[in-house]
Amino acid sequence: MPQIAILLAGYSLFSALTLALTHFRAEVYRDQPAARWMGLLLLAALCVLQASHFAWLDLDLPWIDGLPYRISLFVVAPAFYLFARPLLHPGQPDGLHPTRLLHLLPGALVPVAPDGLALPAAFIVGAAYLVWLARRLYALRASRAGFRREMMLLGGVFVIALAVAGLGLMQARLPGKLFHTLYATAIGLAFLLVQLTLGRRPGLSSEVGEAARVTYAVSTLAQVDCAAVEARLNALMRDERLYVEPDLSLATLAKRLDLSAHQLSELLNARLGKGFSRYLREWRVGAAREMLVAEPSASVLSVGINVGFAAQSNFYEAFREIEGMTPGQYRKLHAPKKDA
Repeated sequence: MPQIAILLAGYSLFSALTLALTHFRAEVYRDQPAARWMGLLLLAALCVLQASHFAWLDLDLPWIDGLPYRISLFVVAPAFYLFARPLLHPGQPDGLHPTRLLHLLPGALVPVAPDGLALPAAFIVGAAYLVWLARRLYALRASRAGFRREMMLLGGVFVIALAVAGLGLMQARLPGKLFHTLYATAIGLAFLLVQLTLGRRPGLSSEVGEAARVTYAVSTLAQVDCAAVEARLNALMRDERLYVEPDLSLATLAKRLDLSAHQLSELLNARLGKGFSRYLREWRVGAAREMLVAEPSASVLSVGINVGFAAQSNFYEAFREIEGMTPGQYRKLHAPKKDA
Protein backbone atom coordinates (compact mmCIF):
# COMPACT_ATOMS: atom_id res chain seq x y z
CA MET A 1 0.00 0.00 0.00
CA PRO A 2 2.75 2.58 0.79
CA GLN A 3 4.36 1.92 -2.61
CA ILE A 4 1.06 2.65 -4.37
CA ALA A 5 0.71 5.85 -2.35
CA ILE A 6 4.25 6.90 -3.30
CA LEU A 7 3.58 6.25 -6.99
CA LEU A 8 0.29 8.19 -6.85
CA ALA A 9 2.00 11.07 -5.07
CA GLY A 10 4.53 11.31 -7.91
CA TYR A 11 1.75 10.99 -10.48
CA SER A 12 -0.11 13.84 -8.78
CA LEU A 13 2.83 16.20 -9.23
CA PHE A 14 3.07 15.35 -12.92
CA SER A 15 -0.71 15.61 -13.34
CA ALA A 16 -0.84 19.00 -11.62
CA LEU A 17 1.80 20.37 -13.99
CA THR A 18 -0.10 18.97 -16.99
CA LEU A 19 -3.38 20.54 -15.84
CA ALA A 20 -1.70 23.88 -15.22
CA LEU A 21 -0.23 23.95 -18.73
CA THR A 22 -3.22 22.57 -20.64
CA HIS A 23 -6.49 23.14 -18.78
CA PHE A 24 -5.80 26.32 -16.81
CA ARG A 25 -4.72 28.39 -19.80
CA ALA A 26 -5.80 32.02 -20.00
CA GLU A 27 -7.85 31.41 -23.16
CA VAL A 28 -9.86 28.64 -21.48
CA TYR A 29 -10.86 30.94 -18.61
CA ARG A 30 -11.04 34.10 -20.69
CA ASP A 31 -14.19 35.31 -18.91
CA GLN A 32 -13.26 33.93 -15.48
CA PRO A 33 -9.69 34.94 -14.63
CA ALA A 34 -10.28 34.72 -10.87
CA ALA A 35 -11.48 31.12 -11.20
CA ARG A 36 -8.34 30.31 -13.18
CA TRP A 37 -6.02 31.73 -10.52
CA MET A 38 -7.87 29.90 -7.77
CA GLY A 39 -7.56 26.68 -9.78
CA LEU A 40 -3.81 27.22 -10.04
CA LEU A 41 -3.63 27.94 -6.29
CA LEU A 42 -5.51 24.69 -5.66
CA LEU A 43 -2.99 22.75 -7.77
CA ALA A 44 -0.09 24.39 -5.94
CA ALA A 45 -1.53 23.45 -2.53
CA LEU A 46 -2.10 19.85 -3.63
CA CYS A 47 1.47 19.68 -4.94
CA VAL A 48 2.79 20.78 -1.54
CA LEU A 49 0.70 18.06 0.14
CA GLN A 50 1.80 15.32 -2.25
CA ALA A 51 5.46 16.34 -2.20
CA SER A 52 5.31 16.20 1.60
CA HIS A 53 3.64 12.80 1.51
CA PHE A 54 6.31 11.51 -0.87
CA ALA A 55 9.09 12.83 1.36
CA TRP A 56 7.55 11.26 4.46
CA LEU A 57 6.53 7.89 3.01
CA ASP A 58 9.60 7.25 0.83
CA LEU A 59 12.42 9.23 2.45
CA ASP A 60 11.26 9.53 6.09
CA LEU A 61 11.62 13.31 5.86
CA PRO A 62 9.10 14.93 8.24
CA TRP A 63 7.80 17.54 5.79
CA ILE A 64 4.28 16.75 6.99
CA ASP A 65 5.15 18.58 10.22
CA GLY A 66 6.25 21.70 8.39
CA LEU A 67 4.35 24.98 8.10
CA PRO A 68 3.83 24.77 4.28
CA TYR A 69 2.03 21.43 4.72
CA ARG A 70 -0.29 22.74 7.42
CA ILE A 71 -1.09 25.91 5.47
CA SER A 72 -1.84 23.86 2.35
CA LEU A 73 -4.31 21.75 4.32
CA PHE A 74 -6.36 24.90 4.94
CA VAL A 75 -5.92 26.29 1.43
CA VAL A 76 -7.22 23.31 -0.58
CA ALA A 77 -10.94 23.53 0.29
CA PRO A 78 -11.30 27.35 0.09
CA ALA A 79 -9.32 27.47 -3.17
CA PHE A 80 -11.60 24.83 -4.67
CA TYR A 81 -14.64 26.80 -3.48
CA LEU A 82 -13.36 30.03 -5.03
CA PHE A 83 -12.58 28.12 -8.24
CA ALA A 84 -15.99 26.42 -8.48
CA ARG A 85 -18.11 29.33 -7.26
CA PRO A 86 -18.21 31.27 -10.57
CA LEU A 87 -19.18 28.03 -12.38
CA LEU A 88 -21.82 26.79 -9.93
CA HIS A 89 -23.08 30.15 -8.67
CA PRO A 90 -23.83 32.12 -11.87
CA GLY A 91 -24.91 35.73 -11.85
CA GLN A 92 -22.19 36.74 -9.39
CA PRO A 93 -19.36 38.96 -10.68
CA ASP A 94 -16.04 37.22 -11.20
CA GLY A 95 -13.21 38.61 -9.15
CA LEU A 96 -11.30 38.22 -5.92
CA HIS A 97 -13.25 40.65 -3.78
CA PRO A 98 -11.96 41.20 -0.21
CA THR A 99 -14.94 39.35 1.28
CA ARG A 100 -14.14 36.26 -0.81
CA LEU A 101 -10.50 36.35 0.17
CA LEU A 102 -11.66 35.89 3.77
CA HIS A 103 -12.08 32.22 2.83
CA LEU A 104 -8.28 31.99 2.80
CA LEU A 105 -7.94 33.54 6.26
CA PRO A 106 -7.76 30.19 8.16
CA GLY A 107 -4.61 29.33 6.22
CA ALA A 108 -3.03 32.61 7.32
CA LEU A 109 -3.80 31.83 10.97
CA VAL A 110 -2.09 28.42 10.91
CA PRO A 111 1.30 29.74 12.21
CA VAL A 112 -0.33 30.77 15.49
CA ALA A 113 -2.65 27.74 15.83
CA PRO A 114 -1.78 24.82 18.18
CA ASP A 115 -0.07 21.98 16.30
CA GLY A 116 -2.61 19.34 17.32
CA LEU A 117 -5.54 21.46 16.20
CA ALA A 118 -4.50 22.28 12.63
CA LEU A 119 -5.15 18.96 10.92
CA PRO A 120 -8.60 18.10 12.34
CA ALA A 121 -9.73 21.72 11.95
CA ALA A 122 -8.66 21.68 8.29
CA PHE A 123 -10.81 18.64 7.58
CA ILE A 124 -13.81 20.10 9.43
CA VAL A 125 -13.52 23.20 7.23
CA GLY A 126 -13.17 20.97 4.16
CA ALA A 127 -16.31 19.03 5.09
CA ALA A 128 -18.29 22.29 5.26
CA TYR A 129 -17.21 23.20 1.73
CA LEU A 130 -18.15 19.70 0.55
CA VAL A 131 -21.69 20.27 1.85
CA TRP A 132 -21.91 23.46 -0.21
CA LEU A 133 -20.61 21.64 -3.31
CA ALA A 134 -23.08 18.78 -2.88
CA ARG A 135 -26.01 21.21 -2.67
CA ARG A 136 -24.95 23.08 -5.82
CA LEU A 137 -24.41 19.89 -7.82
CA TYR A 138 -27.74 18.44 -6.64
CA ALA A 139 -29.49 21.53 -7.97
CA LEU A 140 -28.00 20.76 -11.38
CA ARG A 141 -29.38 17.20 -11.46
CA ALA A 142 -31.91 18.04 -14.20
CA SER A 143 -29.14 19.44 -16.43
CA ARG A 144 -26.76 16.49 -16.18
CA ALA A 145 -28.14 14.47 -19.09
CA GLY A 146 -25.67 16.04 -21.51
CA PHE A 147 -22.65 15.06 -19.45
CA ARG A 148 -23.82 12.23 -17.19
CA ARG A 149 -20.64 10.12 -17.42
CA GLU A 150 -18.41 13.09 -16.69
CA MET A 151 -20.49 14.05 -13.66
CA MET A 152 -20.25 10.47 -12.42
CA LEU A 153 -16.45 10.70 -12.60
CA LEU A 154 -16.50 13.99 -10.73
CA GLY A 155 -18.87 12.37 -8.26
CA GLY A 156 -16.09 9.88 -7.61
CA VAL A 157 -13.81 12.80 -6.71
CA PHE A 158 -16.50 14.03 -4.30
CA VAL A 159 -16.75 10.61 -2.62
CA ILE A 160 -12.96 10.48 -2.25
CA ALA A 161 -12.93 13.96 -0.71
CA LEU A 162 -15.70 12.98 1.71
CA ALA A 163 -13.79 9.85 2.76
CA VAL A 164 -10.62 11.90 3.30
CA ALA A 165 -12.54 14.37 5.49
CA GLY A 166 -13.69 11.45 7.66
CA LEU A 167 -10.17 10.03 7.84
CA GLY A 168 -8.80 13.41 8.84
CA LEU A 169 -11.01 13.50 11.90
CA MET A 170 -9.71 10.05 12.93
CA GLN A 171 -6.07 10.70 12.05
CA ALA A 172 -4.81 10.48 15.61
CA ARG A 173 -6.25 6.96 15.97
CA LEU A 174 -4.60 5.54 12.83
CA PRO A 175 -1.27 3.73 13.36
CA GLY A 176 2.06 4.85 11.94
CA LYS A 177 1.99 6.28 8.44
CA LEU A 178 -1.40 4.83 7.55
CA PHE A 179 -3.27 8.13 7.45
CA HIS A 180 -0.76 9.82 5.13
CA THR A 181 -0.63 6.69 2.98
CA LEU A 182 -4.40 6.80 2.53
CA TYR A 183 -4.40 10.58 2.07
CA ALA A 184 -1.72 10.47 -0.65
CA THR A 185 -3.58 7.64 -2.38
CA ALA A 186 -6.87 9.56 -2.28
CA ILE A 187 -5.36 12.72 -3.79
CA GLY A 188 -3.68 10.66 -6.53
CA LEU A 189 -6.94 8.90 -7.40
CA ALA A 190 -8.74 12.25 -7.49
CA PHE A 191 -6.16 13.56 -9.98
CA LEU A 192 -6.65 10.43 -12.09
CA LEU A 193 -10.43 10.88 -12.19
CA VAL A 194 -10.09 14.57 -13.08
CA GLN A 195 -7.70 13.73 -15.92
CA LEU A 196 -10.10 11.07 -17.24
CA THR A 197 -12.99 13.53 -17.05
CA LEU A 198 -11.18 16.33 -18.88
CA GLY A 199 -9.81 13.82 -21.39
CA ARG A 200 -13.39 12.94 -22.31
CA ARG A 201 -14.64 16.53 -22.21
CA PRO A 202 -11.99 19.28 -22.18
CA GLY A 203 -14.60 22.05 -22.06
CA LEU A 204 -16.56 20.59 -19.16
CA SER A 205 -15.99 23.54 -16.83
CA SER A 206 -17.57 26.03 -19.24
CA GLU A 207 -20.42 23.62 -20.03
CA VAL A 208 -21.23 23.17 -16.35
CA GLY A 209 -21.22 26.95 -15.98
CA GLU A 210 -23.66 27.36 -18.85
CA ALA A 211 -25.92 24.63 -17.47
CA ALA A 212 -25.87 26.34 -14.08
CA ARG A 213 -26.88 29.68 -15.59
CA VAL A 214 -29.86 28.02 -17.21
CA THR A 215 -30.82 26.12 -14.04
CA TYR A 216 -30.70 29.07 -11.66
CA ALA A 217 -32.02 31.79 -13.92
CA VAL A 218 -35.57 32.69 -14.88
CA SER A 219 -36.11 31.81 -18.55
CA THR A 220 -34.99 34.55 -20.92
CA LEU A 221 -36.72 32.96 -23.94
CA ALA A 222 -40.34 33.82 -23.18
CA GLN A 223 -40.57 36.29 -26.08
CA VAL A 224 -38.24 34.40 -28.46
CA ASP A 225 -39.34 32.24 -31.38
CA CYS A 226 -36.92 29.43 -30.53
CA ALA A 227 -37.62 27.34 -33.63
CA ALA A 228 -36.93 30.29 -35.94
CA VAL A 229 -33.77 31.25 -34.07
CA GLU A 230 -32.53 27.67 -34.17
CA ALA A 231 -33.08 27.60 -37.95
CA ARG A 232 -31.14 30.86 -38.36
CA LEU A 233 -28.38 29.51 -36.17
CA ASN A 234 -28.04 26.38 -38.30
CA ALA A 235 -27.97 28.53 -41.43
CA LEU A 236 -25.20 30.73 -40.05
CA MET A 237 -23.08 27.72 -39.15
CA ARG A 238 -23.85 25.65 -42.26
CA ASP A 239 -23.91 28.32 -44.98
CA GLU A 240 -21.66 31.07 -43.61
CA ARG A 241 -19.39 28.67 -41.69
CA LEU A 242 -19.02 31.02 -38.71
CA TYR A 243 -17.35 28.21 -36.77
CA VAL A 244 -14.12 28.71 -38.75
CA GLU A 245 -13.53 32.00 -36.91
CA PRO A 246 -10.99 31.13 -34.18
CA ASP A 247 -12.24 33.92 -31.89
CA LEU A 248 -15.95 33.19 -32.28
CA SER A 249 -17.54 33.73 -28.87
CA LEU A 250 -20.98 33.21 -27.36
CA ALA A 251 -21.55 36.96 -27.30
CA THR A 252 -20.53 37.42 -30.95
CA LEU A 253 -22.78 34.63 -32.18
CA ALA A 254 -25.67 35.87 -30.03
CA LYS A 255 -25.35 39.33 -31.58
CA ARG A 256 -25.71 37.84 -35.08
CA LEU A 257 -28.97 36.26 -33.89
CA ASP A 258 -30.23 39.45 -32.16
CA LEU A 259 -30.11 37.66 -28.81
CA SER A 260 -28.27 38.26 -25.58
CA ALA A 261 -25.49 35.85 -24.59
CA HIS A 262 -27.71 34.49 -21.80
CA GLN A 263 -30.56 33.86 -24.24
CA LEU A 264 -28.35 31.96 -26.67
CA SER A 265 -26.80 29.94 -23.83
CA GLU A 266 -30.25 28.99 -22.56
CA LEU A 267 -31.46 28.10 -26.06
CA LEU A 268 -28.50 25.79 -26.70
CA ASN A 269 -28.94 24.05 -23.35
CA ALA A 270 -32.73 23.81 -23.48
CA ARG A 271 -33.19 22.75 -27.12
CA LEU A 272 -29.91 21.01 -27.97
CA GLY A 273 -28.80 19.80 -24.54
CA LYS A 274 -25.29 21.24 -24.84
CA GLY A 275 -23.34 24.36 -24.04
CA PHE A 276 -21.83 26.79 -26.53
CA SER A 277 -18.30 25.39 -26.32
CA ARG A 278 -19.50 21.84 -27.03
CA TYR A 279 -21.77 23.07 -29.85
CA LEU A 280 -18.89 24.93 -31.49
CA ARG A 281 -16.48 22.00 -31.17
CA GLU A 282 -19.00 19.64 -32.78
CA TRP A 283 -19.35 21.89 -35.84
CA ARG A 284 -15.58 22.24 -36.18
CA VAL A 285 -14.95 18.52 -35.75
CA GLY A 286 -17.73 17.73 -38.26
CA ALA A 287 -16.04 19.97 -40.84
CA ALA A 288 -12.66 18.44 -40.01
CA ARG A 289 -14.01 14.93 -40.63
CA GLU A 290 -15.04 15.88 -44.15
CA MET A 291 -11.77 17.67 -44.89
CA LEU A 292 -9.61 14.82 -43.58
CA VAL A 293 -11.18 12.42 -46.08
CA ALA A 294 -11.71 14.83 -48.99
CA GLU A 295 -8.18 16.31 -48.86
CA PRO A 296 -5.79 13.45 -48.01
CA SER A 297 -2.73 15.56 -48.86
CA ALA A 298 -3.60 18.27 -46.34
CA SER A 299 -1.72 18.04 -43.04
CA VAL A 300 -3.67 17.41 -39.87
CA LEU A 301 -2.52 20.77 -38.50
CA SER A 302 -3.80 22.66 -41.55
CA VAL A 303 -7.15 20.87 -41.28
CA GLY A 304 -7.52 21.94 -37.66
CA ILE A 305 -6.64 25.56 -38.42
CA ASN A 306 -8.96 25.65 -41.43
CA VAL A 307 -11.98 24.62 -39.36
CA GLY A 308 -11.35 27.18 -36.62
CA PHE A 309 -9.07 25.62 -34.00
CA ALA A 310 -6.40 28.01 -32.79
CA ALA A 311 -3.88 25.31 -31.81
CA GLN A 312 -3.15 21.71 -32.74
CA SER A 313 -3.55 20.58 -29.13
CA ASN A 314 -7.08 22.02 -29.00
CA PHE A 315 -7.93 20.25 -32.25
CA TYR A 316 -6.65 16.88 -31.02
CA GLU A 317 -8.45 17.21 -27.68
CA ALA A 318 -11.79 18.10 -29.28
CA PHE A 319 -11.52 15.46 -32.01
CA ARG A 320 -10.64 12.71 -29.54
CA GLU A 321 -13.44 13.82 -27.23
CA ILE A 322 -16.12 13.66 -29.94
CA GLU A 323 -14.85 10.86 -32.22
CA GLY A 324 -12.95 8.73 -29.72
CA MET A 325 -9.80 8.74 -31.88
CA THR A 326 -7.17 11.12 -33.22
CA PRO A 327 -7.61 12.93 -36.57
CA GLY A 328 -4.86 10.79 -38.09
CA GLN A 329 -6.56 7.58 -37.00
CA TYR A 330 -9.87 8.78 -38.42
CA ARG A 331 -8.24 9.60 -41.76
CA LYS A 332 -6.66 6.14 -42.00
CA LEU A 333 -9.92 4.44 -41.04
CA HIS A 334 -11.97 6.33 -43.65
CA ALA A 335 -9.39 6.61 -46.42
CA PRO A 336 -10.83 5.51 -49.79
CA LYS A 337 -9.81 1.99 -50.77
CA LYS A 338 -7.39 1.84 -53.71
CA ASP A 339 -8.10 -0.52 -56.58
CA ALA A 340 -5.83 -3.53 -56.72
